Amino acid sequence: MHQPGSGYFEAAARPVAELLACPRDVSDLLSASAQTLPFEHGSYIFRQGDACAGLYLVADGRLLRRSERGNQRIPLGVVRPGELAELGAALGEPWHTCSLIGQGPGSLVLLPLNALYRAFEAFPALRMQLLQELAREVSRAYFATSIARDSLMRRVGAF
Repeated sequence: MHQPGSGYFEAAARPVAELLACPRDVSDLLSASAQTLPFEHGSYIFRQGDACAGLYLVADGRLLRRSERGNQRIPLGVVRPGELAELGAALGEPWHTCSLIGQGPGSLVLLPLNALYRAFEAFPALRMQLLQELAREVSRAYFATSIARDSLMRRVGAF
């Protein structure tokens, strides 16, 4: 059984350079359009339901993914340096499915949707690479919630 912090989750995430591997002209397009966004503790990068501005890469600091259902706020996990945020919104329906909140000072890089879409047109394999990472991200989240559920069930004696 893999536990968070055991190295499994860190090894499971592919390096961003590998995910965004593309021809030089596409790389230059993405680099030219990239925007650095600083954040502070408690600041919202975006809120659930907002229109997606693009793909976010955490450069420094930590952010909390949080879902908001009615009056409930459900933490979904932490996004760390080197990780991408909002692959689903950037690749599909352009609406955020959660909120992203700074957990201290830091910065992230935004790859705007219009540049990302132009990169997909120039190099379609990039979209597939990111879709594959989204599938891995969903799988890791499912695995992590299974561990948490099983641990809770053992504590309450359900197993």
